[in-house]
Amino acid sequence: MAVEKLQKRRDVAIIFGVTGLVGKQLLERLLSSRWKVYGVARRPEMVNMKIKKSPIDKNPNYHFISCNLLDPFETQMKLSGLHDVTHVFWVTWASHFQLDTIECYDQNKAMMSNALDSILPIAKGLSHFSLQTGTKHYVSLHGGGSFDHLVKRVCYYDENCPRVETQVGCNFYYALEDLLKERLGGVVPWSVHRPGLIMGSSKKTLYNFMGSLCVYGSICKYLNLPFVFGGRKECWEEQFVDASDARLVADQQIWAATNSLVQSKNGQAFNSINGDGSTWKDIWGAIGEKFGAVVPWEMLSEDFTFSGFMSDKGGVWKEIVKKEGLVETEIDHLANWYFLDALFRCPVKMLGTREKADRLGFTTRYCALDSISHWIDVMRKEKLIP
Repeated sequence: MAVEKLQKRRDVAIIFGVTGLVGKQLLERLLSSRWKVYGVARRPEMVNMKIKKSPIDKNPNYHFISCNLLDPFETQMKLSGLHDVTHVFWVTWASHFQLDTIECYDQNKAMMSNALDSILPIAKGLSHFSLQTGTKHYVSLHGGGSFDHLVKRVCYYDENCPRVETQVGCNFYYALEDLLKERLGGVVPWSVHRPGLIMGSSKKTLYNFMGSLCVYGSICKYLNLPFVFGGRKECWEEQFVDASDARLVADQQIWAATNSLVQSKNGQAFNSINGDGSTWKDIWGAIGEKFGAVVPWEMLSEDFTFSGFMSDKGGVWKEIVKKEGLVETEIDHLANWYFLDALFRCPVKMLGTREKADRLGFTTRYCALDSISHWIDVMRKEKLIP
């Protein structure tokens, strides 16, 4: 009688949003563990064809797919042959419309629905779906009134907090969770990961904190200008949002996707945060010193806005790029000044607890300053900043 040789099934991931802050970290980690990976984005990470391919792009286990997920026909055509996918990582979103609008809600739901329509009928070995949203799950920025009760009270949200119901606004995070519950039908385990302020390196991210911070710090050094913090005093002295290192967010998603003890076919949510209570007042001076910028005695300036100060600095950035031999980028490839202004003037606290993840065994932590310092070094190595 012939003896059948059992072989371990190979893990095959598809990362939707592979060029983003967390997508790049997922790709790096999965490839280092010898996974086969399909990476999906509208465009490759390279900003022009003069940039040589990275070692990851040359890896035979990596297959990049350029796809507009808002187009159901293109999505079906590009994804219909991926029969071997075992794990899905959804770390993308449609940013054409303002957050919490019905248009943003509908677009993001349609994008995931198109992907599910293409993947679910063919990926018979699918064993986990990982969805990344954020701690904005717990609040609405369209409160229609005063946020004082949320500002003055320290709010540490856990994963079981109820959804925010408002008369205005539609949080697309809820649509994506509901879609997974409906489409996976209690058959495929799935998890939701809710980071705060993600710190990582990417040229393809709309709300790119590290890119914005690094361009600002580099220009301050180049022009010998003071490295000031423009924002509300409350946001300077108190923590309003959790830091989330992109390495930690990626590691938590892989942990949940490969750990049967924490998986649930009804969905399992995790706050994906550093677990550090640092304030900007604590670390701003050290950040400025990391850039080699002038750190003034009075670092807080409530009248200063990044969108105002940086509005005419596009030419300065081009000078820096040329002088330092950096990757060719426009200033708005890396920086979003309105995002920095909104972040440092945030009206509500979006702070989560790590109790659940810690209790179940995911204990990785980072300090905010260490995360920022690490990603400055990474962006320097990638020749994105001087």
